[in-house]
Amino acid sequence: MDYEIQRCTRHCATSGRELAPGEAFYSVLRAEGADLLRLDYATDAWQGPPEDAIGWWKSQIPDRSTQRKHWAPNDVMLQFFDELAEQPLKQDMRYVLALLLVRRRVMRMEESEVDEHGREIVVLYCPRREATYRLAVAEPPPSRADEIQEELAKLLE
Repeated sequence: MDYEIQRCTRHCATSGRELAPGEAFYSVLRAEGADLLRLDYATDAWQGPPEDAIGWWKSQIPDRSTQRKHWAPNDVMLQFFDELAEQPLKQDMRYVLALLLVRRRVMRMEESEVDEHGREIVVLYCPRREATYRLAVAEPPPSRADEIQEELAKLLE
């Protein structure tokens, strides 16, 4: 299933203040009937994700003076995804990379299930490889999330 998610509003959902170029902010996805609603929050207004949040992330308003990041080709990212499967201590990074691949429409999320150990498993499909992957949800804590983002940026830019 594909969902249309609106772009950043560039305004804080709490205060209405315009977010400045280079400013960090948080985004939240919430379900409203059959639609997804995106809300953006300035860091000073952020109090954590609401209970009914489907997902949330931290980002930064692009600074027009800096160049846009150019990620590695999709095949390189998929190869790195495969390599991470063999590294048990980096499963949170593999999960974050999988979300990036879903965002880039290289993979799509098919379903979510629970394994025999009670862990949530996402089922991903990669049309390019005609392959299905079962991946344990490994959401990193906020302190590790920044570290993962920096490491992926260094490796995949």
